[in-house]
Amino acid sequence: MKLPHTPEYSPADVKKAWEYVDTTDIIDAVFKYNKKYLHWEELKRRDLPVDPLYVWILMKTLRTKDMKYITFDDLQLKYNLLDDFLEKLHSLDKSAAGSISSGLDSLPHDRDQFIINSLMEEAIASSQIEGAAVTRTIAKKMLREKRKPATTDERMILNNYITMKKITQIKDENLTPELILQIHKTITKDTLEDLKDEGRFRDNNDIRVFDLRGNVLHTPPDFALIGELIEKLCVFANNDGGQFIHPVIKGIILHFLIGYIHPFNDGNGRCARSIFYWYMLRKDYWLFEYMAVSRVIKDTKDQYKLAYQYTESDGNDLTYFIRYNLAAVKTAVDNIQRYIEKKQRESKQALTILQKSEGLSLRQAEIIKSLIKNPGKPITIKEIVETYRVAYGTARNDLFHLEELGYLAKQKSGKEYIFIFRGLKK
Repeated sequence: MKLPHTPEYSPADVKKAWEYVDTTDIIDAVFKYNKKYLHWEELKRRDLPVDPLYVWILMKTLRTKDMKYITFDDLQLKYNLLDDFLEKLHSLDKSAAGSISSGLDSLPHDRDQFIINSLMEEAIASSQIEGAAVTRTIAKKMLREKRKPATTDERMILNNYITMKKITQIKDENLTPELILQIHKTITKDTLEDLKDEGRFRDNNDIRVFDLRGNVLHTPPDFALIGELIEKLCVFANNDGGQFIHPVIKGIILHFLIGYIHPFNDGNGRCARSIFYWYMLRKDYWLFEYMAVSRVIKDTKDQYKLAYQYTESDGNDLTYFIRYNLAAVKTAVDNIQRYIEKKQRESKQALTILQKSEGLSLRQAEIIKSLIKNPGKPITIKEIVETYRVAYGTARNDLFHLEELGYLAKQKSGKEYIFIFRGLKK
């Protein structure tokens, strides 16, 4: 499989392309495929009335008209704000302003649980993108029970989870090289071949980004430039510089730049996604605390890589990368909306349980509700502590109380108790 590329063309080719400006079916194709913002690799496979090169030349001419430019060091970045970008950004702005908040507010007892669950999903998926071979079920069980990781892959997931929680606490801090190094150190702890690489910029030019066939996808800048480039990245993140860029677009650009600079020997992808997450929270997009965008990326990993490649192969046109990431964010928002609808239905079930059962708190009813969905799954006190964000004593009292009422059976497992659901009272 060849790497994506865009064709070179001569002044004679441009002149020939302009001969088709008044040809309706060709101009229709130009507008149609520009609306979809097809890359050359996609366009050349379409059934077109003329040589695809001429359609491409006209498409590129129109793209230049409304292009926005960003100069980063010697890198000239550019992008177009497509109509569907504006629609997605508007929808996300409305969501962050409160339309989804009202839905979450209607589920006060699920809110903290949802944050924890989303942080877990983000941590797991971001690690799986980088090759962590651990299932979601096993990873979540490890995180909920606060079990020590047994493998490097499990350690990677735990590191991501700790990093995600930490970013929610440092979201109001300015981005600095030291903060980036701190994020990297946390996210890579005990997972790298050379432990000295934790929280340290690369000091070599041995790093390349390869595909599975060994083709070089990206050659990062010289390591001697990393310090200067990271300083400029931080300035770009912390200041508007007189040029307004929509915060979500800017967060996506920061994501791309970390991938482009590739400042570390390993952990660049995880670090890039973490900084995107930090920037969204910094700009008061509180909704991102509930979103597992990396889970969407993991499910479309090939498209994620292709978005990078399309951007670099077409003169650093970020529109491809923005298009992909906005679609991923939109899917994550849709997942939240579906979650709210599902939780509202389940809350009604919990209230029904409460009405039929005496002596239960709403949280205890929620515990029973979760066990109804997974009746054969054992539950531990540590898992209740992490899931519901309560003290150990509170979690212990909840499970012991449910056991006394006959909902749970208690068993000893090593030094701790596990509880098995016995079913609802008749």
